[in-house]
Amino acid sequence: MPTDKNRATAAAILPLVGGPDNITSVAHCMTRLRIGLRDRSLVDDTALRAVPGVLGVVEDDTYQIVLGPGAVARVTPEFEALVAEGRTTAPARPLPAATARPVTAAADRPAPAASPTPVTAEELAARGAALKEARKARNATPFKLFLRRIAAVFVPLIPALIGCGIIAGLGGFLANLGWVPALVPALTAIGSGFMSLIAVFVGHNTAKEFGGTPVLGGAVAAVVVFPGVAKIEAFGQHLSPGQGGVLGALAAALLAVRVERWCRRRVPEALDVLVTPTLTVLVPGLVTLFGLMYVAGAVSAGIGTFADRLLATGGAFAGMVLGGLFLPLVMLGLHQALIPIHTTLIERSGYTVLLPILAMAGAGQVGAALAVYCRLPRNGSLRATIRSALPAGLLGIGEPLIYGVSLPLGRPFVTACLGGAAGGAFIGLFNQLGVAFGSTAIGPSGWALFPLLDGTSGMAATVAVYAGGLLTGYLTGFLATYFFGFTRQMLTDLNTDPQPTPTAHPEPTTEPALT
Repeated sequence: MPTDKNRATAAAILPLVGGPDNITSVAHCMTRLRIGLRDRSLVDDTALRAVPGVLGVVEDDTYQIVLGPGAVARVTPEFEALVAEGRTTAPARPLPAATARPVTAAADRPAPAASPTPVTAEELAARGAALKEARKARNATPFKLFLRRIAAVFVPLIPALIGCGIIAGLGGFLANLGWVPALVPALTAIGSGFMSLIAVFVGHNTAKEFGGTPVLGGAVAAVVVFPGVAKIEAFGQHLSPGQGGVLGALAAALLAVRVERWCRRRVPEALDVLVTPTLTVLVPGLVTLFGLMYVAGAVSAGIGTFADRLLATGGAFAGMVLGGLFLPLVMLGLHQALIPIHTTLIERSGYTVLLPILAMAGAGQVGAALAVYCRLPRNGSLRATIRSALPAGLLGIGEPLIYGVSLPLGRPFVTACLGGAAGGAFIGLFNQLGVAFGSTAIGPSGWALFPLLDGTSGMAATVAVYAGGLLTGYLTGFLATYFFGFTRQMLTDLNTDPQPTPTAHPEPTTEPALT
């Protein structure tokens, strides 16, 4: 039955994105089905949002359909299978009939109403799409595109980080209770094995993303975690296995890609198979041992020290700034730079203290959406959008609420950020008071972050503070939006039923749109 459900979801999505012949690539991340399209005009956004199981759509460098954690990993293989089948059997899909619009005789058209034109959820979604397009154009700078490629190195690692993080947390929980002592070392080994070799995976993905040979990138990065580096001295100090961590592995693999490209251009073909791999591993390997590991180690230590001191001394103020400004950072495309920072903190401390605070931005969005729902009781279209997007928002998937509700409306986006700031301040304050905690993995947010929490004050205190932060974000986002999120004119325009009133006029005929 689950397989039938997933296949049905995939089958419902495929014709709405233009059919098999319109698909150039298929991939998925933690929550989204990412599709490359030949012709964007063949996509029916409105119908896609109405498909059961679809939580929203996001357009970036690929067309992204939000399905949620777990579901996306099951729907994607079914979607890929349908695409492969359809390319060999299905005829070309005609343009969707949405290009037609009803045309009525002038005598049958009702007179213009004196009341304001209602704003529907579809119009807000169109505004959100326009804002996304504008943001995408602004963010297409070389630096931000580079940050996006760096993020692409770490995103494939998220499932392993989540799985190993939960296993490690379970092992720690059993150890604290003294239960099943024979199982605890096994869980520790399973949960820690990936983290001990994460540098190799980072090197592999870096070379793959930047156009090198993935296994050579992994080979160079493996130097960072090799136990034998303890016998090597650089800058008057003996190196430590893992020194430099993922940042050192990233830099080593980037250098390996440059060396490999140089060799491919200059080494004769007859010697290429011997010389190129050797130089690609040897030269960056030496640079890594006698330079990059030391420098990257200092940078990693600085990041950890800064994060700890930021919350230990800044407390509520630091949390307020981080929680309140995270969504504007997302709008600017600068949030990609946080992914290697999170990974570095997890590698050093076992968890990232920043993620629970940044997750408060999503709590503010949920509170703001609830306030919009309450303030616009007559706008059934927008309220239906909020009802469908709220479950995803509670699980930390904020795009449907951001681009379908708060950002197109303007003021509710700002008041939602105030909710995120309040939630961040709550967690920052308790961190300063000694309840320090973080997430053992990146990716999940909202309620989905609870199983990944870890800290120094016990699980009960950690869960209580995080839950308190969420509630603070919900409540502040709701109150700020309810009282300050709308002008009188906005309420007049929005608090209107967008559904047309039935009339005695005959049904209009449908004809092709005129151009």
